[in-house]
Amino acid sequence: MLLKCTTRHIRIYTAQVENDELVESENVLTLDIDPDNEFNWNEDALQKMYHKFDDLVEAYSGSDLTEYNLRRIGSDLEHFMRSLLQSSQISYNLESRVLNYSMGLPQVTPST
Repeated sequence: MLLKCTTRHIRIYTAQVENDELVESENVLTLDIDPDNEFNWNEDALQKMYHKFDDLVEAYSGSDLTEYNLRRIGSDLEHFMRSLLQSSQISYNLESRVLNYSMGLPQVTPST
């Protein structure tokens, strides 16, 4: 059975991607970060997200794979993403189709 977690910026599926399709898997979790492109990402920030995801999955190893546990992982990743935004490791994509500043107002450097 396909399980999923969908938060504002994180999607986790018990599936793997084959030919641009999700195929159910009991052994693979697929992570989709920021599907609406609300943020500007660099490779370092993405790798931090993937590493955090791996750490969270490892912390839940041995637990039942449930939507609740996936949701907890997704929520923890949302909090981690907020910390990346607050530390300016990622930024809002001002050309995104929707600007809702879901993680707080952007920081603006005053001009002098």
